[in-house]
Amino acid sequence: MQEIKIIEVKESVFADNNADAERLRAQLKEEKTFLLNVMSSPGSGKTTTLLALAKELEGKLRWAVMEADIDSVVDAETMKTAGVEAIQIHTGGMCHLDADMTRQGLSQLDRSELDLVVLENVGNLVCPAEFDTGSVKNMTILSVPEGDDKPLKYPLMYETCDLLVINKIDVLDYFDFDCEKVVEYAKRRNPNIEVLFVSARTGEGIPELAGWIFRQVTAWNV
Repeated sequence: MQEIKIIEVKESVFADNNADAERLRAQLKEEKTFLLNVMSSPGSGKTTTLLALAKELEGKLRWAVMEADIDSVVDAETMKTAGVEAIQIHTGGMCHLDADMTRQGLSQLDRSELDLVVLENVGNLVCPAEFDTGSVKNMTILSVPEGDDKPLKYPLMYETCDLLVINKIDVLDYFDFDCEKVVEYAKRRNPNIEVLFVSARTGEGIPELAGWIFRQVTAWNV
């Protein structure tokens, strides 16, 4: 009986995307454009955090936002109303962005006028972490109501991210959320991950987050 050939499609897809992401990163390096990929579950406060950052980054960085969703233009409209250049990417039902979809979005921006592009990825703790978008850095947001055990349940998200932002610390008194444990769990997955605590609603910790972004962009654009 002839041996059955097995084709590992998933590995092939990831390999092709990873190579494409490296090409995109190299292109962005030449252009001195920093791409930050922001990931989280729905409702963690990605857009609200970006709105809070808009005030801190004003006059310091030229930036734009790419909003990725399965449908709607709600988030892009929200950012534009706040005075931040924004475009909307519809994924056609897909739960993540890959390098090619990211490139298509970037093509709609005049990157010669930008220091920073933020990609607000689709709200999902699984798929977005699997696909390299070509970003320079990855950031994930975890809100207090979601619980401190998420790094244990969704390891890849924290393994692939450079920064973990704990959002909604203004409601810590109302939830069983252990700040020390969440840092411990995240570091267990990724010893090099940095952790910041913020409240996008009150503004607490936002200057520190803006400072982190400014340092990353400055170093990349040297």
